[in-house]
Amino acid sequence: MSTFLMALGLAGFVLCLSGLNLILAADHPSYVAAVYEHRVRLNPNPRVPLDRRPALEHMKQNLRVFEEQTVLAAQQGAQIIVFPEDAIHGFNFTRASIAGYLETVPNPQEVTWSPCADPHRFPDTEVLQNLSCMAHKNRLFVVANMPSRQSCNRTADPRCPADGQYQFNTNVVFSDQGVIVARYHKQNLYFEAAFDAPPECEYVTFTTPFAGLFGVFTCFDILFRDPALTLVKDMGVRQIVYPTAWMNQLPLLAAVQFQRSFSHATGVTLLAANIRAAQYGITGSGIFTPWDSLIHHDMKGDSGKLLVRRVPVLDPAFIGDAAWPTLMPFSGYPKEKLRSEDPEKMHVWPTSSFEPDDGVKYCQKDPECAQEATSTTFTSIMMYDNFTLVPLRGSKGNISICSGSVCCHLLFRRSDAHEFYALGVFNGLHVVHGTYYLEVCALVKCTGEHHSSCGGETEHARTLVDFRLTGTFTTRHVFPGILGNGMTLDIPDHSGWERGNRFYMSRTGMSAGLVTAVLYGRHYEKDND
Repeated sequence: MSTFLMALGLAGFVLCLSGLNLILAADHPSYVAAVYEHRVRLNPNPRVPLDRRPALEHMKQNLRVFEEQTVLAAQQGAQIIVFPEDAIHGFNFTRASIAGYLETVPNPQEVTWSPCADPHRFPDTEVLQNLSCMAHKNRLFVVANMPSRQSCNRTADPRCPADGQYQFNTNVVFSDQGVIVARYHKQNLYFEAAFDAPPECEYVTFTTPFAGLFGVFTCFDILFRDPALTLVKDMGVRQIVYPTAWMNQLPLLAAVQFQRSFSHATGVTLLAANIRAAQYGITGSGIFTPWDSLIHHDMKGDSGKLLVRRVPVLDPAFIGDAAWPTLMPFSGYPKEKLRSEDPEKMHVWPTSSFEPDDGVKYCQKDPECAQEATSTTFTSIMMYDNFTLVPLRGSKGNISICSGSVCCHLLFRRSDAHEFYALGVFNGLHVVHGTYYLEVCALVKCTGEHHSSCGGETEHARTLVDFRLTGTFTTRHVFPGILGNGMTLDIPDHSGWERGNRFYMSRTGMSAGLVTAVLYGRHYEKDND
């Protein structure tokens, strides 16, 4: 093996196989999960109000498909199925036009209720009854997203809307007996004029007899501290159900791309169900463990997709705390933020010093290299943000690029130098389609030969790249991601914190051309800047 490859680190199949062995081990608890990517039947005129009857007829078109898929999932042994956000009713409603679709979902902390067994307890709850009966008849947990209402009094609640009710984007979880066991109101809305954010952020969990504790959040929530990171980091939730309606945004935020990064970086199982709406660029679902994934991404097809697979239980209370450190890769946080166990048992990957012997040195240590990098830098818009980039030259090299305190360093070797690649950095507040602070290092395959093409959307690349990507960050929340040709997902051979504020990942021997390698840092504390 060359010194270059040894510098990048040993191949990651050992870690991946250890995870797979845990899944296959007869003595380790596991369960069968299902997610369904649904081609939603949309209301062609969502801004025109509908009475309850036609609104219900519209929703029943989608619910009939849910019933079919729940039966198929149960036949394959599924114990839980997750359906997408907006999959029952659609989207692009106004506050007034969605009124006919709304149902009141009682708080399961206050009311124990099976809509299937007791359908007349609350009025206008046909959707809840349908979902409850799916769960009960097929003896599995059902997670679904629907629009809901909750009455309020402006005298008692100054945040109560003028029309006297909250309208929420709501996830509802039904037990295998059809009982509502969890209700979550989406916190971080994304162009959803029909809905209100809840007055206070909700941290919702539910417990199953087959896998212990699960957490719940929705779509855009995954990019924010609350509730997503609080559930995982502060509350110790290791299994997440995640309905979403995510529009793919390459090169950094395709649906399955960030789902993979979140699961890998935080050490959780993520059951992600997206809708299928090709005209909006929406697709991408998967069952993700920290080690591997089963995904569906299809920008051309016109049908839904059911994914079913067996996954290991990750709830520490269910499997026993003693097993926890050997299960978790958990690369996204510094070691001192994890647990007090021996770090060597936690699969936080090696962070030995990196000084290859084949004539390549870190750019920031070489004034001539740093001067050359500065002279070739350029800017280009990527994901609506103005990135500073430096092109890759030749078949191997070592380059750096900085923006303020965030510096990105890349050691690379590639199969050929014909396709145009660049290393980019962004350190600032993202303000388009949401406001959140980013610290990003990204190696991207450009879509053309000009600088302005770096940041464009592509799913394809031919060039095989071995690399070690390092960034200095002021945030401790970094999500590493690797995307290959044809939306092939990959995970690093090695990744983790080294030397204080430096996070790195390395990968060698990819079988697909490299589209993107990214260290996606989120500085939640600066979101209000």
